[in-house]
Amino acid sequence: MKKYILPFLLLTAFFSGCSDNKTQHSHTAPLTISTNAWIGYTPLYYAKEKGYLKPLNMKLIVNVSLAEAADVYLMGNADIVSTTQHEYHTIQKSVPDTVPFILLDRSDGGDMILSNKSIEAIRKSEHIYAYLEIDSINADLLQDFIRVYHLDTDRFTFINKDQAQIQNLHPDPSKTILVVTYSPYDTTLKAAGFKVLCSTRSTTQELVVIDALCTHKTLLQTQKQRLHALKKVIDRSIREIESDKRGSYALVKGYLGNLSYPDYLDAFSGIKWINHPSEKLLHRIESIGYNREYIIP
Repeated sequence: MKKYILPFLLLTAFFSGCSDNKTQHSHTAPLTISTNAWIGYTPLYYAKEKGYLKPLNMKLIVNVSLAEAADVYLMGNADIVSTTQHEYHTIQKSVPDTVPFILLDRSDGGDMILSNKSIEAIRKSEHIYAYLEIDSINADLLQDFIRVYHLDTDRFTFINKDQAQIQNLHPDPSKTILVVTYSPYDTTLKAAGFKVLCSTRSTTQELVVIDALCTHKTLLQTQKQRLHALKKVIDRSIREIESDKRGSYALVKGYLGNLSYPDYLDAFSGIKWINHPSEKLLHRIESIGYNREYIIP
């Protein structure tokens, strides 16, 4: 029997080594972040362009809509996804172990509803065409608008398009058009003649829109060090963006539809950074299903 001991030990050592390598690889394998064009996600674009994501072996996929970014995550093609609470709750229905773990910003006017008609004219319209990303926070904002102004949904035609398509709309005067959008896509629409009716800054709107990064609970456990390092990278990026807007603009404008510099500055006025959440905010977001236990402060 002794002659079998050495080969057995070697075999055991071999498989043990393979197991160790697999575990080690799991901590260094690439992590993919699925996101989309939105001024509040600028720290991610900035970090990528500055090379801050490379040491963490993280890469970015930038999609054309909130819904598409969520779909990439749902299909298993991304490890982390940027969401508002709408996409987070939609994802959680299919991937229950998904949780927000880094808070980025709160929309403060950056999400809005535009129209080619006044509120009074909309109320009198027999038919209203509403363009939006239906499976996104756009839908929540529109429902809030409909509730506030007591509009009859039977008069609506809801048209689902991504923001890259929506931004090419024109304010046809023969139609009553509502457009639910967000920075940077609002710039082109405003230039075409659409006017802002309400936004996440409006006192009539009760909706609070929070942007966060979400991932699997298991990833939070196995990649704790890397994800905490990602939080530091995001914090650093925000500091550098705030201290050098012109320099950051040169790096990230391609992710934001090549906004002009004045429009870039204006877009930042539509958000508030919440990467260092207050106790009050952490308590408040529990009401929208965010468990503070998983939030990296």
